[in-house]
Amino acid sequence: MAKAATSYKPRLQSEYEDKIAKAMQERFKYGNVHQIPKITKIVLNAGVGDATNNSKAPAEFAEDLSLIAGQKAVVTRARKSVATFKVREDMPLGAKVTLRKTNMYDFLDRLVNIAMPRIRDFRGIKGNAFDGNGNYAMGLKEHIVFPEINYDKVEKARGFDVVICTSANTDEEAKALLELFNLPFRKGGK
Repeated sequence: MAKAATSYKPRLQSEYEDKIAKAMQERFKYGNVHQIPKITKIVLNAGVGDATNNSKAPAEFAEDLSLIAGQKAVVTRARKSVATFKVREDMPLGAKVTLRKTNMYDFLDRLVNIAMPRIRDFRGIKGNAFDGNGNYAMGLKEHIVFPEINYDKVEKARGFDVVICTSANTDEEAKALLELFNLPFRKGGK
């Protein structure tokens, strides 16, 4: 039996196809449509600091990260023992999830339009956090800025990293792409 095709297309994906790709081609004069940069994936990653004292903390945060991402998060484990930090091999230490396609666009939309305006004293994100290959990394101090998280059930507000990977060759192209996706970079670049 054939699987029914879904007609759902995220708002940002439609916007990329209709407006952003054309704007990028006009600005950077690409000779081929396949040269136009696009967002390839978004990785959410968190280390749970009190994992050595509370072995259930990484699994609990993975559940919260799954709610935020809309996709199941994986508990990350220690590769080797480090006695100084009371870490044993295969001990749960954090959580991560990689978003692609529909989930990626949905998360980016919620991050920019819902979560970032809820951050206390928010003045924009740093414009210099690119890695030289067109990928952007940022950190959020509290995961409770997402409306999916029930504040009353959260034991401790935790932070996590968001890495936006693009197919851009330079940081300039990647920043232009992310600006067209309405990421609020600080004025002055820093």
